Amino acid sequence: MKYRPFGKHGFDCSEIGFGAWAIGGGWGAQADTDSLAALNRALDLGCNFIDTAAGYGNGRSEKLVARVLRERAAAGKKDKVFVATKTPPGPGLWPPSPYCQADERYSEAYVRANVAERCAYLGTDRLDLLQLHTWTRAWNRNPTPFKLLRELQREGKIGLIGVSTPEHDQNSVIDLMRGGWVDAVQVIYNLFEQEPAAELLDVAKECGVGIIVRVVFDEGVLTGKFKADTRFPSGDFRSVYFAGDRLGRAVQRSEAIRLDLASTGLTMAQGALKFVLAHPAVSTVIPGIRNVAQAEANCGACDLPDLTPAVLLRLRRHNWRRAFWYAGK
Repeated sequence: MKYRPFGKHGFDCSEIGFGAWAIGGGWGAQADTDSLAALNRALDLGCNFIDTAAGYGNGRSEKLVARVLRERAAAGKKDKVFVATKTPPGPGLWPPSPYCQADERYSEAYVRANVAERCAYLGTDRLDLLQLHTWTRAWNRNPTPFKLLRELQREGKIGLIGVSTPEHDQNSVIDLMRGGWVDAVQVIYNLFEQEPAAELLDVAKECGVGIIVRVVFDEGVLTGKFKADTRFPSGDFRSVYFAGDRLGRAVQRSEAIRLDLASTGLTMAQGALKFVLAHPAVSTVIPGIRNVAQAEANCGACDLPDLTPAVLLRLRRHNWRRAFWYAGK
């Protein structure tokens, strides 16, 4: 495992983190025994960054993370593991509309209660990193929720403060970084979604903001394991994400990436990870990990040779401006 500075915040995080959405549910059947084994294997391989959220199985993911860390501590393992979690906005539209009010969706009473619940589920009295699970540009002029989080930070309930970008408007968080409101940003950045390289990542580097990259495999299609006729079970998030003809079009484009990686000897998944890690602003990448095999494959990728400048240049052509994927083509 290799490690990188987490922005300007004084600790080094593993290049490969543990994305803990799938172990909470929503991605097909998932046995807790597999989840626990995957977490343990990733930590044994040097992973020291776990990303979870309130919404990942209504706390199921957080509780599994807490169990693993508790059991490892009882066994005498002295892991120094950084756990990031997320608080969603209160009831209303997702993503928030331009007309939503920040002090209604992230009210003080709601946020304080949610932080207390996150601490209880994770078995701690202080969260390493709390991220707001979405945002809207409409709140940038008066980012009330972050003022509240800074207060909670001063009270010792939160270590670092972050935001998970809204998929449809990731650049809306640039003002937050420049304004000093956030210590970390979780962003979608992959071979298809390269827009963050235009400005967001460079601003993060300039401001010392830690960057957590999610959706590195574009929900799996960039691993090369899907076919145009792949079908997902009811209740699996991917059945919505790849609705209609989306999967067929994504598979066709991913095959072109496979050709560009052929000379490297890397699998598509390895190439996808190495592409993202090539940007110096990236602190950690959090692929979803559901079993021991995935833990070993993902954690091992960072130790492979870096992509050459020539290969990176070729891969830039796969930038795909899909607009807001969930709402249409």
